[in-house]
Amino acid sequence: MSREIQWLPEPEEKNYPAAASYLELLYRKERVGILVDELRKAPLARFKAKDIFRASALSLLGVSNSHVEKDRNKIEDGKQLSPILLVRDEDHGKVVIADGYHRMCAVYSFDEDEVIPCKIVSAGVFRSGLSSASAP
Repeated sequence: MSREIQWLPEPEEKNYPAAASYLELLYRKERVGILVDELRKAPLARFKAKDIFRASALSLLGVSNSHVEKDRNKIEDGKQLSPILLVRDEDHGKVVIADGYHRMCAVYSFDEDEVIPCKIVSAGVFRSGLSSASAP
């Protein structure tokens, strides 16, 4: 399909609490609060869908998944998708998709080379004391 995927200029506000909810399964609550604050301040970066999948080591959800189907319908209707939120987990050598997994699966099902806008921060901000918002 040759539908051009439309993106919002910034993630939707509801994406940040959703990211926090997921990240609290992986990190301590204090760390999650800092990561979400960093995500809010981070500039948009852009990565190909296939590269995000490889870096995340996740499995691709099929188009029969109801959330993926919902996002595919948005793409087909020309509606804008929210950029995704990522955390670099250098300790484990992967990227955590904090919010936007279903959107990314939907995009990938259209074109694995699609460039996805996202915000990305490093989980390692605690050791270095440096802000990761400027590090795409």
